[in-house]
Amino acid sequence: MHATAAGARIGPNAIIQCLAALQADLGAARSAALMAQAGLQAHVQRPPQQMVDEDEVVALHRVLRAQLGVAHARALARTAGLKTGDYLLAHRIPALAQRALRLLPAGLAGAALLQAVTRHAWTFCGSGVFRVEPAPGPGALRVSITHCITCRGEHADQPLCDYYAATFERLFTAIVHPRTRVTETRCEALGDPACVFDIRWA
Repeated sequence: MHATAAGARIGPNAIIQCLAALQADLGAARSAALMAQAGLQAHVQRPPQQMVDEDEVVALHRVLRAQLGVAHARALARTAGLKTGDYLLAHRIPALAQRALRLLPAGLAGAALLQAVTRHAWTFCGSGVFRVEPAPGPGALRVSITHCITCRGEHADQPLCDYYAATFERLFTAIVHPRTRVTETRCEALGDPACVFDIRWA
């Protein structure tokens, strides 16, 4: 097993946007109860503004799957990922850079976007490792996350990392190609060595 790095941190959107998705779907009381079960009740009244311990994110996803079922938890994670993508587009990726990338062919724009994502991977992977992998074909790119926090320690019969797939999809549809779809083709919860995401627009 990959040892968790002591004090590994991740950006607060991994908590904030999951909580927002929960509240919209289940209401304030049920959301607060689930957050408390994950040991995150303090974040309900005061959403985190700084990097959080990655173990908090691991615990939240684990509780959602245990209490709501895998299908419901995956849907909530996807909503949270889309919301995280919206936040990044509004606050973290300069509008000028977005406009410049949209002028490029999709393959070049996608590669450039992934270069920027790689430079900031520490903010969303914690102690996980983000890599750009060989493309699976034309009109496509591929990335992987090893020791992924959204499925860490889990065993399942389906991929679980919809949060990341949705975040990547939101960024790519806005900047690279509007028909981009992101599919998790391998997942550590399935026994694979890494979580792999295929990004396709053709």
